[in-house]
Amino acid sequence: MANLREIRNRIGSIKSTQQITKAMKMVAAAKLRKAQQKMMNNRPYAAKLSEVLGRLVAQPGTSHPLFSHIESSAEQVLYITVGSDKGLCGAFNNNLLKSIEQSISEQNMPDKDIHIVAIGRKMTKYFSKQKYTVAAKHEGFFDKLNYASTSNIAKFAIDSYLNGVYKDVYICYNEFKSVIAQNRLVEHVLPVQNVGKEQNDTNIDYIYEKDQTSILNELVPKHIAVRLWKAVLESNASEQGARMTAMDNATENAKDLEKSLKLQYNRARQDSITTELTEIVSGASALEGK
Repeated sequence: MANLREIRNRIGSIKSTQQITKAMKMVAAAKLRKAQQKMMNNRPYAAKLSEVLGRLVAQPGTSHPLFSHIESSAEQVLYITVGSDKGLCGAFNNNLLKSIEQSISEQNMPDKDIHIVAIGRKMTKYFSKQKYTVAAKHEGFFDKLNYASTSNIAKFAIDSYLNGVYKDVYICYNEFKSVIAQNRLVEHVLPVQNVGKEQNDTNIDYIYEKDQTSILNELVPKHIAVRLWKAVLESNASEQGARMTAMDNATENAKDLEKSLKLQYNRARQDSITTELTEIVSGASALEGK
């Protein structure tokens, strides 16, 4: 009977876990809709900004300090990594970390020359244990997600690059593809390259309300900030989609385990009843033989 009680307790625990995973799936679904809306609203703006900047860059004599490598002795490379603050989202963070480590290994540089800006508790926890230099930690970043915080990180990267601290800057994040799939991206953002290569109407002569240099000085840093903001929004939507999928899988696995335990419980109960009946029959037979 102790075995039956143990199985009943396990079934009860699994039912409770199932209720939790269902609730978490519903919460993730609600957050996913909001995250997707923000992400979709930002995509046209980011694309148009890149288009406008591309047209400016295509004009003869265009130059900006962020378009080329700064002449300095800097050997450090900065990776801005965008992860999650919370877990229970499957392999969301681990898959991105594999892509980051692969990119770092291709640099063929000493670990100390790799600097990390860790966005999210998971990235902070991982890189704090590595030999890389953690330049900044942003734990709880997604608790109050806003453009201002992202813009400050972009400003740090731009200022450090212009001051010759870093020779290259990368943004690493999960791009939202669908609820069940994400693209792991490691994008090179500084120096700015290949802006507006898709433009076919670069022969158009534009009239600038300000001089070209003033416009570039304003647009290029904004372009970097918007790229990071896009990465953060994409990552947030991907995280909710990954958590929703993970909780759905956990719920299904709990259902399968519950069915298996119920079969095990029924078999154990039948064995117990059979044993009791056998003992009763044996006892009756023994009394009749006296």
